[in-house]
Amino acid sequence: MRMIFVNLPVKNIEATRAFFAALGFSFNPDFSDDKTACMVIEENIFAMLMEEDRFRDFINNDISDATKAQEVLIALSAGSRAEVDDMLAKALSAGGNAWKPIQDLGFMYGCSFQDIDGHVWEVAYMDMSAQ
Repeated sequence: MRMIFVNLPVKNIEATRAFFAALGFSFNPDFSDDKTACMVIEENIFAMLMEEDRFRDFINNDISDATKAQEVLIALSAGSRAEVDDMLAKALSAGGNAWKPIQDLGFMYGCSFQDIDGHVWEVAYMDMSAQ
Protein backbone atom coordinates (compact mmCIF):
# COMPACT_ATOMS: atom_id res chain seq x y z
CA MET A 1 0.00 0.00 0.00
CA ARG A 2 1.32 3.43 -0.94
CA MET A 3 1.06 6.63 1.06
CA ILE A 4 1.16 10.19 -0.26
CA PHE A 5 2.74 13.05 1.66
CA VAL A 6 2.28 16.54 0.15
CA ASN A 7 4.86 18.82 1.78
CA LEU A 8 3.97 22.52 2.14
CA PRO A 9 5.86 25.40 3.77
CA VAL A 10 3.91 27.56 6.21
CA LYS A 11 4.67 30.73 8.16
CA ASN A 12 3.20 29.72 11.53
CA ILE A 13 2.45 26.10 12.37
CA GLU A 14 -0.05 26.86 15.14
CA ALA A 15 -2.08 29.25 12.96
CA THR A 16 -1.98 26.73 10.11
CA ARG A 17 -3.05 23.89 12.40
CA ALA A 18 -5.97 26.00 13.68
CA PHE A 19 -7.01 26.89 10.10
CA PHE A 20 -7.17 23.27 8.92
CA ALA A 21 -8.74 22.04 12.17
CA ALA A 22 -11.54 24.55 11.51
CA LEU A 23 -12.06 22.82 8.15
CA GLY A 24 -12.49 19.50 9.96
CA PHE A 25 -9.08 17.91 9.37
CA SER A 26 -7.24 15.95 12.04
CA PHE A 27 -3.50 15.55 12.64
CA ASN A 28 -1.30 12.52 13.17
CA PRO A 29 0.79 13.22 16.30
CA ASP A 30 3.33 10.55 15.32
CA PHE A 31 4.51 12.74 12.43
CA SER A 32 3.99 16.14 14.07
CA ASP A 33 6.11 18.34 16.32
CA ASP A 34 6.52 22.02 17.20
CA LYS A 35 7.47 22.90 13.58
CA THR A 36 5.49 20.30 11.62
CA ALA A 37 1.85 19.19 11.51
CA CYS A 38 0.91 16.00 9.69
CA MET A 39 -2.61 16.71 8.45
CA VAL A 40 -4.67 13.61 7.67
CA ILE A 41 -6.55 14.01 4.40
CA GLU A 42 -7.49 10.35 3.99
CA GLU A 43 -6.21 7.06 5.41
CA ASN A 44 -2.99 7.10 3.35
CA ILE A 45 -2.91 10.73 2.19
CA PHE A 46 -1.31 13.45 4.29
CA ALA A 47 -0.21 17.08 4.03
CA MET A 48 3.03 17.72 5.86
CA LEU A 49 2.71 21.35 6.91
CA MET A 50 6.15 22.63 7.90
CA GLU A 51 7.32 25.99 9.15
CA GLU A 52 9.62 27.49 6.55
CA ASP A 53 12.86 26.92 8.49
CA ARG A 54 12.01 23.22 8.80
CA PHE A 55 10.89 23.00 5.15
CA ARG A 56 14.31 24.37 4.10
CA ASP A 57 15.89 21.19 5.52
CA PHE A 58 14.30 19.29 2.60
CA ILE A 59 15.01 21.58 -0.35
CA ASN A 60 18.02 22.90 -2.28
CA ASN A 61 16.55 26.16 -3.58
CA ASP A 62 14.20 28.96 -2.54
CA ILE A 63 10.72 28.60 -1.11
CA SER A 64 8.03 29.87 -3.47
CA ASP A 65 5.80 32.67 -2.24
CA ALA A 66 2.38 31.07 -2.72
CA THR A 67 0.68 34.46 -2.35
CA LYS A 68 2.40 35.64 -5.58
CA ALA A 69 2.74 32.50 -7.75
CA GLN A 70 1.28 28.99 -7.81
CA GLU A 71 3.62 26.04 -7.74
CA VAL A 72 0.94 23.47 -7.02
CA LEU A 73 -2.84 23.08 -6.90
CA ILE A 74 -4.05 20.62 -4.28
CA ALA A 75 -7.32 19.03 -5.39
CA LEU A 76 -9.59 17.04 -3.10
CA SER A 77 -12.76 15.18 -4.00
CA ALA A 78 -16.00 15.73 -2.13
CA GLY A 79 -18.99 13.47 -1.59
CA SER A 80 -21.60 16.07 -2.55
CA ARG A 81 -22.17 19.61 -3.74
CA ALA A 82 -23.11 20.53 -0.17
CA GLU A 83 -19.72 19.24 1.04
CA VAL A 84 -18.00 21.53 -1.49
CA ASP A 85 -19.99 24.53 -0.27
CA ASP A 86 -19.38 23.61 3.38
CA MET A 87 -15.60 23.32 2.90
CA LEU A 88 -15.46 26.70 1.15
CA ALA A 89 -17.53 28.36 3.88
CA LYS A 90 -15.29 26.91 6.59
CA ALA A 91 -12.12 27.97 4.75
CA LEU A 92 -13.35 31.55 4.33
CA SER A 93 -14.56 31.70 7.92
CA ALA A 94 -11.18 30.44 9.19
CA GLY A 95 -9.22 33.16 7.36
CA GLY A 96 -8.71 31.69 3.89
CA ASN A 97 -9.41 33.58 0.69
CA ALA A 98 -11.63 32.75 -2.26
CA TRP A 99 -9.47 31.97 -5.29
CA LYS A 100 -11.72 31.41 -8.30
CA PRO A 101 -15.51 31.49 -8.61
CA ILE A 102 -17.44 28.28 -7.99
CA GLN A 103 -17.43 26.14 -11.10
CA ASP A 104 -20.62 24.28 -12.04
CA LEU A 105 -20.29 22.06 -15.10
CA GLY A 106 -23.34 19.96 -14.28
CA PHE A 107 -21.50 16.68 -13.76
CA MET A 108 -18.75 18.48 -11.80
CA TYR A 109 -19.14 21.15 -9.14
CA GLY A 110 -16.18 22.70 -7.39
CA CYS A 111 -14.63 25.55 -5.48
CA SER A 112 -11.16 26.80 -4.78
CA PHE A 113 -9.60 28.78 -1.96
CA GLN A 114 -6.23 29.85 -0.66
CA ASP A 115 -5.20 28.78 2.83
CA ILE A 116 -3.61 31.31 5.16
CA ASP A 117 -0.22 30.79 3.48
CA GLY A 118 -1.57 31.24 -0.05
CA HIS A 119 -1.60 27.57 -1.12
CA VAL A 120 -4.51 26.83 -3.44
CA TRP A 121 -6.92 24.03 -2.52
CA GLU A 122 -9.63 22.87 -4.92
CA VAL A 123 -12.60 20.81 -3.75
CA ALA A 124 -14.80 19.11 -6.35
CA TYR A 125 -17.81 16.83 -6.45
CA MET A 126 -18.19 14.72 -9.58
CA ASP A 127 -21.56 13.15 -10.33
CA MET A 128 -20.56 10.35 -12.70
CA SER A 129 -24.21 9.54 -13.46
CA ALA A 130 -24.69 13.02 -14.97
CA GLN A 131 -22.16 12.54 -17.77
